[in-house]
Amino acid sequence: MRQAVVPAHYLQIALDLARRIAKGELPEGSRIYGRSVMASEYNVSPETVRRALRLLADMKVVEVRPQSGAVVLSADCARRYIANFEEDSDVRLLRTQLKQLMAEYDDLHRRLTDTVTALMQGRGMFAPASEPFPNYELPIPADSALIGKSIGALHFWSTTGATIVAIRRGRTTILSPGPYAELYAGDVIVFVGNAAAAEAAHHLVTTKEVK
Repeated sequence: MRQAVVPAHYLQIALDLARRIAKGELPEGSRIYGRSVMASEYNVSPETVRRALRLLADMKVVEVRPQSGAVVLSADCARRYIANFEEDSDVRLLRTQLKQLMAEYDDLHRRLTDTVTALMQGRGMFAPASEPFPNYELPIPADSALIGKSIGALHFWSTTGATIVAIRRGRTTILSPGPYAELYAGDVIVFVGNAAAAEAAHHLVTTKEVK
Protein backbone atom coordinates (compact mmCIF):
# COMPACT_ATOMS: atom_id res chain seq x y z
CA MET A 1 0.00 0.00 0.00
CA ARG A 2 1.35 3.43 -0.93
CA GLN A 3 1.85 5.77 1.97
CA ALA A 4 0.90 9.43 1.74
CA VAL A 5 3.62 12.04 1.94
CA VAL A 6 2.20 15.10 3.68
CA PRO A 7 3.58 18.36 2.26
CA ALA A 8 4.37 21.47 4.30
CA HIS A 9 1.45 23.66 5.39
CA TYR A 10 2.17 26.43 2.90
CA LEU A 11 2.25 23.89 0.06
CA GLN A 12 -1.12 22.52 1.14
CA ILE A 13 -2.59 26.02 1.25
CA ALA A 14 -1.17 26.91 -2.17
CA LEU A 15 -2.60 23.68 -3.62
CA ASP A 16 -6.02 24.32 -2.08
CA LEU A 17 -6.13 27.85 -3.48
CA ALA A 18 -5.00 26.62 -6.89
CA ARG A 19 -7.78 24.04 -6.92
CA ARG A 20 -10.38 26.65 -5.98
CA ILE A 21 -9.11 28.93 -8.73
CA ALA A 22 -9.12 26.07 -11.28
CA LYS A 23 -12.75 25.24 -10.34
CA GLY A 24 -13.82 28.89 -10.69
CA GLU A 25 -14.61 29.35 -7.02
CA LEU A 26 -12.08 32.18 -7.11
CA PRO A 27 -12.50 33.66 -10.61
CA GLU A 28 -9.80 35.50 -12.51
CA GLY A 29 -9.59 39.12 -11.44
CA SER A 30 -11.09 38.49 -8.02
CA ARG A 31 -9.25 39.52 -4.87
CA ILE A 32 -8.21 36.91 -2.34
CA TYR A 33 -9.03 38.05 1.17
CA GLY A 34 -6.25 39.19 3.50
CA ARG A 35 -3.57 37.07 5.05
CA SER A 36 -5.01 37.40 8.57
CA VAL A 37 -8.37 36.07 7.44
CA MET A 38 -6.73 33.20 5.55
CA ALA A 39 -4.46 32.43 8.50
CA SER A 40 -7.57 32.06 10.66
CA GLU A 41 -9.33 29.92 8.05
CA TYR A 42 -6.40 27.53 7.60
CA ASN A 43 -5.31 27.74 11.26
CA VAL A 44 -1.76 28.76 10.39
CA SER A 45 0.40 31.86 10.82
CA PRO A 46 0.17 34.83 8.41
CA GLU A 47 3.76 34.05 7.37
CA THR A 48 2.66 30.60 6.18
CA VAL A 49 -0.08 32.21 4.11
CA ARG A 50 2.44 34.69 2.69
CA ARG A 51 4.69 31.84 1.54
CA ALA A 52 1.74 30.09 -0.12
CA LEU A 53 0.74 33.24 -2.01
CA ARG A 54 4.34 33.95 -3.01
CA LEU A 55 4.59 30.43 -4.45
CA LEU A 56 1.43 30.95 -6.49
CA ALA A 57 2.69 34.34 -7.60
CA ASP A 58 5.91 32.76 -8.87
CA MET A 59 3.77 30.40 -10.96
CA LYS A 60 1.69 33.34 -12.33
CA VAL A 61 -1.46 32.01 -10.67
CA VAL A 62 -1.97 35.15 -8.60
CA GLU A 63 -0.43 38.58 -8.32
CA VAL A 64 0.53 39.83 -4.88
CA ARG A 65 -0.03 43.57 -4.63
CA PRO A 66 1.43 45.55 -1.73
CA GLN A 67 -1.19 46.83 0.71
CA SER A 68 -4.03 45.27 -1.31
CA GLY A 69 -3.58 41.53 -1.04
CA ALA A 70 -3.53 39.05 -3.91
CA VAL A 71 -5.51 39.03 -7.15
CA VAL A 72 -6.26 35.91 -9.20
CA LEU A 73 -4.49 36.00 -12.57
CA SER A 74 -4.97 32.70 -14.39
CA ALA A 75 -7.03 29.52 -13.97
CA ASP A 76 -4.87 27.83 -16.61
CA CYS A 77 -1.74 28.50 -14.57
CA ALA A 78 -3.56 27.13 -11.54
CA ARG A 79 -4.26 23.89 -13.39
CA ARG A 80 -0.61 23.65 -14.48
CA TYR A 81 0.49 24.20 -10.90
CA ILE A 82 -1.79 21.38 -9.72
CA ALA A 83 -0.40 18.99 -12.37
CA ASN A 84 3.20 19.85 -11.48
CA PHE A 85 2.48 19.45 -7.77
CA GLU A 86 1.03 15.97 -8.29
CA GLU A 87 4.10 14.90 -10.30
CA ASP A 88 6.39 16.23 -7.57
CA SER A 89 4.33 14.38 -4.95
CA ASP A 90 4.93 11.09 -6.76
CA VAL A 91 8.68 11.74 -6.77
CA ARG A 92 8.65 12.63 -3.06
CA LEU A 93 6.71 9.44 -2.34
CA LEU A 94 9.20 7.27 -4.21
CA ARG A 95 12.13 8.93 -2.45
CA THR A 96 10.49 8.39 0.93
CA GLN A 97 9.79 4.73 0.14
CA LEU A 98 13.39 4.23 -1.02
CA LYS A 99 14.72 5.79 2.16
CA GLN A 100 12.48 3.54 4.27
CA LEU A 101 13.52 0.41 2.35
CA MET A 102 17.21 1.25 2.72
CA ALA A 103 16.75 1.76 6.46
CA GLU A 104 14.93 -1.57 6.75
CA TYR A 105 17.64 -3.31 4.72
CA ASP A 106 20.43 -1.83 6.85
CA ASP A 107 18.61 -2.83 10.04
CA LEU A 108 18.03 -6.39 8.81
CA HIS A 109 21.65 -6.75 7.68
CA ARG A 110 22.90 -5.44 11.03
CA ARG A 111 20.72 -7.87 12.95
CA LEU A 112 21.83 -10.78 10.77
CA THR A 113 25.52 -9.99 11.09
CA ASP A 114 25.25 -9.37 14.84
CA THR A 115 23.55 -12.73 15.31
CA VAL A 116 26.03 -14.57 13.11
CA THR A 117 29.00 -12.88 14.79
CA ALA A 118 27.69 -13.86 18.22
CA LEU A 119 27.21 -17.41 16.99
CA MET A 120 30.72 -17.62 15.58
CA GLN A 121 32.28 -16.19 18.72
CA GLY A 122 30.47 -18.80 20.77
CA ARG A 123 31.34 -21.79 18.56
CA GLY A 124 34.63 -20.83 16.95
CA MET A 125 35.28 -19.39 13.53
CA PHE A 126 34.80 -22.63 11.62
CA ALA A 127 32.01 -25.03 12.55
CA PRO A 128 32.21 -28.71 11.55
CA ALA A 129 30.32 -29.86 8.47
CA SER A 130 27.79 -31.64 10.68
CA GLU A 131 26.54 -28.32 12.10
CA PRO A 132 23.20 -27.02 10.71
CA PHE A 133 24.87 -23.92 9.20
CA PRO A 134 28.55 -24.64 8.52
CA ASN A 135 31.03 -22.01 7.35
CA TYR A 136 32.30 -21.90 3.82
CA GLU A 137 35.19 -20.09 2.14
CA LEU A 138 34.88 -19.07 -1.47
CA PRO A 139 37.56 -17.20 -3.46
CA ILE A 140 36.57 -14.56 -6.01
CA PRO A 141 38.12 -15.52 -9.38
CA ALA A 142 39.73 -12.88 -11.56
CA ASP A 143 36.95 -13.10 -14.17
CA SER A 144 34.01 -13.00 -11.75
CA ALA A 145 31.21 -10.57 -12.56
CA LEU A 146 31.05 -9.71 -8.85
CA ILE A 147 34.33 -7.76 -8.95
CA GLY A 148 33.79 -4.11 -8.04
CA LYS A 149 30.21 -4.66 -6.91
CA SER A 150 28.93 -4.17 -3.37
CA ILE A 151 27.31 -6.87 -1.28
CA GLY A 152 24.11 -4.82 -1.08
CA ALA A 153 23.93 -4.27 -4.83
CA LEU A 154 24.30 -8.01 -5.39
CA HIS A 155 21.47 -8.83 -2.95
CA PHE A 156 23.77 -11.63 -1.83
CA TRP A 157 21.61 -12.93 1.00
CA SER A 158 18.29 -12.82 -0.87
CA THR A 159 19.89 -14.37 -3.98
CA THR A 160 21.78 -17.21 -2.31
CA GLY A 161 20.41 -17.63 1.21
CA ALA A 162 23.97 -17.29 2.52
CA THR A 163 25.19 -14.58 4.90
CA ILE A 164 28.70 -13.17 4.45
CA VAL A 165 30.39 -12.91 7.84
CA ALA A 166 33.89 -11.95 6.72
CA ILE A 167 36.05 -11.08 3.71
CA ARG A 168 39.70 -12.13 3.66
CA ARG A 169 41.77 -9.78 1.52
CA GLY A 170 45.43 -10.74 1.61
CA ARG A 171 46.50 -10.55 5.24
CA THR A 172 43.47 -8.45 6.18
CA THR A 173 40.19 -9.87 7.42
CA ILE A 174 37.07 -7.71 7.25
CA LEU A 175 34.57 -8.96 9.82
CA SER A 176 30.83 -8.43 9.33
CA PRO A 177 31.19 -6.41 6.12
CA GLY A 178 28.28 -4.04 5.50
CA PRO A 179 26.14 -3.76 2.35
CA TYR A 180 28.51 -1.19 0.85
CA ALA A 181 31.60 -3.43 1.02
CA GLU A 182 32.86 -4.16 -2.50
CA LEU A 183 34.37 -7.41 -3.70
CA TYR A 184 37.68 -7.68 -5.54
CA ALA A 185 39.56 -10.39 -7.41
CA GLY A 186 41.44 -12.60 -4.98
CA ASP A 187 39.09 -11.88 -2.07
CA VAL A 188 37.95 -14.89 -0.10
CA ILE A 189 34.43 -14.55 1.25
CA VAL A 190 33.50 -16.43 4.41
CA PHE A 191 29.81 -17.16 4.73
CA VAL A 192 27.34 -19.33 6.59
CA GLY A 193 24.40 -21.22 5.18
CA ASN A 194 23.17 -24.65 4.25
CA ALA A 195 24.41 -26.78 1.35
CA ALA A 196 21.93 -25.22 -1.08
CA ALA A 197 23.11 -21.74 -0.09
CA ALA A 198 26.74 -22.78 -0.63
CA GLU A 199 25.93 -24.07 -4.10
CA ALA A 200 24.02 -20.88 -4.97
CA ALA A 201 26.89 -18.72 -3.70
CA HIS A 202 29.40 -20.67 -5.78
CA HIS A 203 27.25 -20.22 -8.86
CA LEU A 204 26.90 -16.48 -8.23
CA VAL A 205 30.62 -15.97 -7.65
CA THR A 206 31.71 -17.89 -10.73
CA THR A 207 29.17 -16.42 -13.11
CA LYS A 208 30.46 -14.16 -15.86
CA GLU A 209 27.43 -11.86 -15.85
CA VAL A 210 25.28 -10.49 -13.02
CA LYS A 211 21.70 -9.62 -13.97
